[in-house]
Amino acid sequence: MAKFMYVFRGGGYAAKEPLSPTELQQHLAKWNAWINSLLAAGRLAGAHALEHPATGKTLLGRDRIVSDGPYAESKDLVTGAMIVEAESLAEATELARDCPIFEHDGSVEVRPVVVLPTL
Repeated sequence: MAKFMYVFRGGGYAAKEPLSPTELQQHLAKWNAWINSLLAAGRLAGAHALEHPATGKTLLGRDRIVSDGPYAESKDLVTGAMIVEAESLAEATELARDCPIFEHDGSVEVRPVVVLPTL
């Protein structure tokens, strides 16, 4: 089976209106259910959420200039990544359709992963 990366942008983490603690708990429960369904189906190969989307550093250009945080519109901030296994890009895309990120206008970018030889 091939590997595909889901790059998550926006969503509940970066919602225009912050989620209440109850809404956040309910949203995270949906994420847990979706992730557990991928795990149970043998499709999940790894997943990582990021700390608050505005936390971090960005290195730019040949001079590797360091700036604070990834400053972009909240809908464009990367909020996490996941590796799934699927037979094709079409199947990986179909698996992403149930992602809870869409409830808060987020997006999932589905990208084939090149598996490099181990050293």
